[in-house]
Amino acid sequence: MNLHTIPRTSERRPLNLWVKSRVRSREVFVDVIDISEGGCKIRGTSGFAAIGDRVTMKVAGINAPLGTIAWVEGPLAGVAFEGTMHPAVLDHLCKEGVISRDKRRLYRTA
Repeated sequence: MNLHTIPRTSERRPLNLWVKSRVRSREVFVDVIDISEGGCKIRGTSGFAAIGDRVTMKVAGINAPLGTIAWVEGPLAGVAFEGTMHPAVLDHLCKEGVISRDKRRLYRTA
């Protein structure tokens, strides 16, 4: 399974959030590049995750559903949520605007 063969069930929305998450039970810092009801795309360092790894994260103070790494391409990875993120939560995140790493705002995992 790779980035180009995974069917999309909901619209991706661009986002730029720097978050602390957990992959393989260890803390990693990633950029959330886009998000949808069913998952998100994240960027970390090469090798930070492998297909099938479990992921937890809190995005802008909101707990994202538990996820699994669905694909990896270099520093990019796709997270498939086990549940769905409510559309109103996505609207809120996107309305808050783009939060960049340069602003040093950091959101912690649970």
